[in-house]
Amino acid sequence: MEFFRIKKDIPFMSYGRYTTAISLVTFLFAVFFLATKGLNFGVDFTGGTVMEVHYAQSADLDKVRGQVGSIGLNDALVQNFGSSKDVLIQIPLKENKAGAKLSDQVMDTLHQQDASVELRRVEFVGPQVGKDLVDNGAMALLLVSLGIVGYLWIRFEWKFGLAAIIANLHDVVIILGFFAFFQWEFSLSVLAAVLAVLGYSVNESVVVFDRIRENFRKMRKTEVAVIIDNAITRTMSRTIITHGCTQIMVTSMLFLGGETLHYFALALTIGILFSIYSSVLVASPLLMMFGVSREDFIKPEKTEAEEVLP
Repeated sequence: MEFFRIKKDIPFMSYGRYTTAISLVTFLFAVFFLATKGLNFGVDFTGGTVMEVHYAQSADLDKVRGQVGSIGLNDALVQNFGSSKDVLIQIPLKENKAGAKLSDQVMDTLHQQDASVELRRVEFVGPQVGKDLVDNGAMALLLVSLGIVGYLWIRFEWKFGLAAIIANLHDVVIILGFFAFFQWEFSLSVLAAVLAVLGYSVNESVVVFDRIRENFRKMRKTEVAVIIDNAITRTMSRTIITHGCTQIMVTSMLFLGGETLHYFALALTIGILFSIYSSVLVASPLLMMFGVSREDFIKPEKTEAEEVLP
């Protein structure tokens, strides 16, 4: 599907060195913030107590935060969950304080102001469980990355697989860098968004790579840079439609989905924007650096002398 067609190819590859340098600097900044600041892991990873309470009327979150803070839990996260009447309270792990006692303290405090408050759910996440989630999350990222490389290696050629995974990991590290720099909470939902971005980004790379492969077979006497420029230009309409529609949905979650979905949608937004950039201005220049050529797809024709030899 195309909303428009660009008649003249855009010379993306002529800017390849500059965009690669920009990507490298951005990547290094992200790694620096991850190394120095680290991620602000949520209760899912660090352990703690998660409570879901229900109010008869819309809850005043500022008042709830004040009540929870009055018993020494100033670091607790209070946010709406599903509706304005449902509140999610996440309390980080406290030494020498059992989760059951903390939840009882919180409910006693909330009942002092509103006797109709109802405890819907309470969960306790131990430190070992949180550590296991971190390990499993890292393993999930590794397995997804290996799967992407293997898929592209089989479908295209190893140069494409390597270029795609570098571009995809570039997106992931930059998302993590944003979360480290601003110290946004990194929860399981954000991890899900990161994994979704990996799949989303590789989908965009596959579309561009498929057109590059097709161009190598059609444009036999054309330079590699021109072939790649043509492939990117011809897929721009599809890219704008796909990413634009997805971003509309993600933006609605970002602004209308409440605090629960905020960081999930924020991670997706960053990932979508950088996946467009990386699939065009990171993966494609890397292909040229790796020396992709027509011979990678088309076997050279045998000469008469070679055909005669046994």
